[in-house]
Amino acid sequence: MTVLTAPTRAPAPLRKAVLARPFKGVISAPFMPMHGDGEIDWASLRRYMDWIAGQYPSAIAVNMDAAEAPALSNAERVEVMRVCAEVVAGRVPLICGLIGGSTDQMIAHGRDLVAAGAEGFCVFPPFPVFMGAPIPPEMIRRFHADIADALGLPLIAFQFPRGWGPDYSGEMLDALASIPQVIAIKESSFDANQTIQSVQSVKALPDPIGILTGSDTFIYEAILMGCDGALIGFAGTAVAELMAMNEAAQNGDAQRGREIWERLAPIARYCWRAPIRDFRPRMKEILRLQGLIADGAVRRPQLGISEAEKRELARLAQAAGLI
Repeated sequence: MTVLTAPTRAPAPLRKAVLARPFKGVISAPFMPMHGDGEIDWASLRRYMDWIAGQYPSAIAVNMDAAEAPALSNAERVEVMRVCAEVVAGRVPLICGLIGGSTDQMIAHGRDLVAAGAEGFCVFPPFPVFMGAPIPPEMIRRFHADIADALGLPLIAFQFPRGWGPDYSGEMLDALASIPQVIAIKESSFDANQTIQSVQSVKALPDPIGILTGSDTFIYEAILMGCDGALIGFAGTAVAELMAMNEAAQNGDAQRGREIWERLAPIARYCWRAPIRDFRPRMKEILRLQGLIADGAVRRPQLGISEAEKRELARLAQAAGLI
């Protein structure tokens, strides 16, 4: 097992101004280390967060879907935020997933997260209210605007995979962009056509927001389609590699970007293949192999993965240069 250390890099400037519109860059969405009984492994979390922060991604987004945040209690999410803020210590901006079933509930939880160190939020759709189509654009606009007014911090909207929640159409993106605090959308449709449509809609806005891919299976291709970067679970492991890939692609060095992605893509596509929910234990196994977390456990009812999958993950991680 290889224990990784963060590469030495020059200190980054203060980050408050970085959470600006349109947001661009690579945001790491870490996974949540857990013990075999499903409780949070705080020692592994501290070590893991220090490793990510030491590579200076554009931001870190804690308490996201990758971190099993919907399975955590409000109190756990607040403590995760506090611990991560303590470890990161201002090196990069800290965004927090904001989860709940109603606007008022999410505002109240958001205030606790702000007190714990959140500098911005990735706003989850309020399920089950946002399930099913059509959803009035005014409902989506008002939901985000009320949170923005109450919390006063930068927001990233969250496009879930197709069929999981609302599809943020061009009209809805226009409504979201009318809110000054909305700096970007996490485009996680896992659908190439919808990604292209979202990019076209966002770029046509008078005051564009950033568009960050959340589709781990085609990160590089999404950037070539016009995404401004990524807010991505895969950057919970391949942090420096994805930052280099994004920089190359954004600066016109498509060949360099493609070389990096061709090395990483097999493991990303293996981890995010059906059933997609198993990306969490699959990615945690990679982090365990990297020596970043002690155990690949997940919180029930999520199941673990087979020994055969673990062997294949080890092979792919080695081929990708991650271990």
